[in-house]
Amino acid sequence: MSEKKQIVIVGGGITGLTAAYYLQKEIKANQLPYDVKLVEASERLGGKIKTFKKDGFTIEQGPDSFLSRKKPAVKLAEELGMDDQLVRNGTGQSYILVQGKLHKMPSGAFMGIPTQVRPFLFSGIFSGKGKLRAGFDFVLPKGKEQTDQSLGGFFRRRFGNELVENLIEPLLSGIYAGDIDDMSLMATFPNFYQLEQEHRSLVKGLQNTMPKPKKTKEKKPGMFFSFKSGLESMVDRLADEFDDNTVTLNAAVDHVEKKEHGYHLLLSNGEVYKADTVIMATPHFTLPKMFSQYDFFSSFKEIPATSVANVALAFDKSAIDQDIDGTGYVVSRNSDFRITACTWTHKKWPTSTPDGKVLLRCYVGRPSDQEVVDLSDQEIIDIVLNDLNKTMNITGKPEFSVITRWKNAMPQYTVGHKERIAKVRNKVNEQLPGVFLTGSSYEGIGVPDCIEQGEKAVTDVLEFLRG
Repeated sequence: MSEKKQIVIVGGGITGLTAAYYLQKEIKANQLPYDVKLVEASERLGGKIKTFKKDGFTIEQGPDSFLSRKKPAVKLAEELGMDDQLVRNGTGQSYILVQGKLHKMPSGAFMGIPTQVRPFLFSGIFSGKGKLRAGFDFVLPKGKEQTDQSLGGFFRRRFGNELVENLIEPLLSGIYAGDIDDMSLMATFPNFYQLEQEHRSLVKGLQNTMPKPKKTKEKKPGMFFSFKSGLESMVDRLADEFDDNTVTLNAAVDHVEKKEHGYHLLLSNGEVYKADTVIMATPHFTLPKMFSQYDFFSSFKEIPATSVANVALAFDKSAIDQDIDGTGYVVSRNSDFRITACTWTHKKWPTSTPDGKVLLRCYVGRPSDQEVVDLSDQEIIDIVLNDLNKTMNITGKPEFSVITRWKNAMPQYTVGHKERIAKVRNKVNEQLPGVFLTGSSYEGIGVPDCIEQGEKAVTDVLEFLRG
């Protein structure tokens, strides 16, 4: 047999790990003459998936779950034999904080867009004028065909400013940690554009296309999955599945050189890896340095990335004098708060918290308040506690806190994102055959989106090697 083809994956987040897992599975199933290596710059695998355990608490320092309806993550869990470890979130009332006051999230909303009129008419979130303007969606013509537009501009045209700023913006910008007026509609929620083009009214489009809720007295199951031992247990299981010597940690890729046959990857530890094909599963802003001789990567420098801090506070139940019946809230831009959201984790994920304890998880670092992420731990805790005490009465100090800063961790899909990525990928195909770009910088930031992109990279690599 000829010498094995070398596949190198750069980046040990969930995208890179998924690619390594499915590649080695294909290699074994079909006895392919390929070898897989994964290189990670940090001391650990998992990227933004990070679970911390202390005193019976399970604290997610990054994402805490994935949508159950997005199948790539569920499929991977089943393949890893972890489906018996899946747990759904506890359901309960969620809130939105508008102008300093908590309001119940109106029922019958999809990503903040009404699918039932009555709950919105009786909601205290909007003024009469705001409700009237939102109703224009029923009579406005569909927008002109466009290749892209801002998410904020699209929704403001349909519903007016009030519905956008008090409901849609806190929900959608919270997912991407971005400014809704800069975000690309076609890179984030192209389904809304299609609904408008096909049904004219977004509300009518959702009513016509969404499955009708079943009338039942049973409590609806939660929409999110995690694992009994935390999300990082999936990372650990993936790593256990790899062949020996697959992973190299604490080794950044300083430079990638194209050779007559394949590539040489120069690592920070002095090693050189030879590769026939390379999967780049690292953030977009790392590529211009690694491929410094290729100018077309410089456009990635223009794609912004925001920073956020995740603040987990553990309390004894006796420290919370006034609790709230619900699982959490998001904060509208017009409220005088620096936190952007708060999850009552002990209610959303009951298995995460010991009996008699309370776990609150908050975020700071909206696009207009990036400097908060660089404050000291105590300064951030003081800001969070000050905001929390505007909606609840906390009489005791936290038993402990866990603050996790994610610097430049949230890639921003700004208007024109899909076209920018397509242009770079076309150049890569022409000038760097066998190099594939994948991960949260490109086609979705959620855990299932990244897993799906890792699977696609496997398909691309195998097609390339089969030639």
